[in-house]
Amino acid sequence: MALVQLDLPDPMAWRGRWSALAAVHAASGHGERCRALWPVWHYDDGHGSWADLHHLDGGRAVLLGQDRNDSETFYAEAADFFEEEETDLLAGAPEWWEPPVRRVREADLFLGFVYGYDGSAWYRAEYEAEDGFASVGLPVLAAAMTRGKILATVQRLPGAEAGRPAYEAIDALVAADGEADTGLVAAVGPSEGWDAESGAAAARAFLAA
Repeated sequence: MALVQLDLPDPMAWRGRWSALAAVHAASGHGERCRALWPVWHYDDGHGSWADLHHLDGGRAVLLGQDRNDSETFYAEAADFFEEEETDLLAGAPEWWEPPVRRVREADLFLGFVYGYDGSAWYRAEYEAEDGFASVGLPVLAAAMTRGKILATVQRLPGAEAGRPAYEAIDALVAADGEADTGLVAAVGPSEGWDAESGAAAARAFLAA
C-alpha cells in the first residue's frame, strides 16, 4: 500500500515555536507538558491529547500522537478497547517507523496518527478517517496558535492580572529558535510566580542533537 505525502515542513523548522512554548510552560511550573528530552520533543495539553516528535538518524523523524476527542483512527489496542474498526497507521510504512510506535504501545497509550519524515518529506499511511493531528493543538503549525497558547498559559497565573505579554515579546522568544536567555523569557511572563531561568533552560534543551 502506498503512503500519502503530507505538506509539512522540515521538523527542525518547528523548533522555535515548540521551544518557546516549552519555555513558558517551564517558567510557569508545568514543564512536563512541553519539553525536549533528546531525541524526543513532547507536547500535551494536560487533558489527554498529546504529540511526540522522535528524531532519528539520517535526518529522519517520526511524529505520533492522539487527540482524545477528535482522533477517529483506532490503531491496535484502541480498536479493541473502543470496539471500532482498526486503522493500520503503519500500512506501507518502512521499518524505522516502528520503534517509536512500540514505545507508545508499551506505555499503554493509544495512537491516532503516525507520520514519518524521511529527510526530505513527510508521509502517513493511507486512510480516510480524521486522525486528530490538525486538532491536537501542537504549537508549531501557525504563529497565531503559538501566540494563543502562550497567552493562555501566562494569563492563568496569579500575577498576570496587570496585563498580557506583547506579541513582540512572544515573537522574539520564538525567533530565538531555542537560544533563549532569561531576559527573553522574563519579557513574556508576569513579575511574580515566573521562573525565567527554568524557562530559558527548557528552551535550550531543544538545541541538543
